[in-house]
Amino acid sequence: MGDSYNIAILPGDGIGPEVMAEALKVLDKIKTVFDISCTIQEADFGGIAIDNHGEALPQSTLDLCKNSDAVLLGSIGGPKWENLPPAQQPERAGLLPIRKELGLFANLRPAIIFPQLTAASPLKEEILKDGMDILVVRELTGGIYFGSPKEREGDKALDTLVYTKPEIERIAHVAFKAAQQRNGKLTSIDKANVLTSMVLWREIVIEVAKDYPEVELNHMYVDNGAMQLVKNPNQFDVMLCGNMFGDILSDEASMITGSLGMLPSASLGQGRFGLYEPSGGSAPDIAGLGIANPIAQILSLGMLFKYSFNRKDVYNAIFKAIDTVLEKGYRTKDIFTPGFKEVSTSEIGNLIVENL
Repeated sequence: MGDSYNIAILPGDGIGPEVMAEALKVLDKIKTVFDISCTIQEADFGGIAIDNHGEALPQSTLDLCKNSDAVLLGSIGGPKWENLPPAQQPERAGLLPIRKELGLFANLRPAIIFPQLTAASPLKEEILKDGMDILVVRELTGGIYFGSPKEREGDKALDTLVYTKPEIERIAHVAFKAAQQRNGKLTSIDKANVLTSMVLWREIVIEVAKDYPEVELNHMYVDNGAMQLVKNPNQFDVMLCGNMFGDILSDEASMITGSLGMLPSASLGQGRFGLYEPSGGSAPDIAGLGIANPIAQILSLGMLFKYSFNRKDVYNAIFKAIDTVLEKGYRTKDIFTPGFKEVSTSEIGNLIVENL
């Protein structure tokens, strides 16, 4: 028997369980092809956990994650829980605490355009004639989402943007190491012309860059970065961002590819432990219709093997299978254009399994 791993599965809400089912089909095939033993355990997280346990992140779910080698997560949330107080809603009471509790400080979001899908991008095809392959590295447990004080007093509300030198150093190292393994170029995104915290950000990134002389570093203000992503996305290789800027720019980069349903993400801590999830939301409006795109969830499984288990061969096999299915003309509704073959969630999952 080959390698053995323990994976926590959190299907989530909306389309989460549907696309997770397709990822688990792929996992079953991977186990056979690569002689891998995987123990999987499922748990409630997000809105379904509120319904079944009274809270978005039950202690039992958190314990399962901490006792696993990696976590595969589906999207969470939806209108059903929007009437709850903000602090009890799935995203704020689920995603933020699980990232903090598991020490997941680095979020990696690749924005890749498969050559077959350039027509699905909202950008002109001549801008993307060479495709697109950007990696957004986002700091995940600091910045304005976690800074204190954070309070509301009547007509006044306050959020605090805080970063420390160690927080900036560790995310910068992740980004520089990623750039080393890609095209050797890193763009650090900040707002150092306005924000004191971003002056520190730039200073620390410049200092860390001395450890990576082979990586070309440049700096860009976030507003210009947002514009340049649309104007000329291929100028970027790795984009290093703080929490809020990374949240916004990674969504922008994602939509340039044509569909959030195509894009995975990895949230990493120290060592090899990580949490892997699609970049898109739970899309409750299409839940149960069999039209959701499971590719982002399947690619998230691939990233899990690549980053937590050091199995690039598994990631490459999954990526190649998806590429083959797209090359054969199969499309889910979100990426369908006339002349291709529209298939359901389960059908494209089956096709990917067949081509592994």
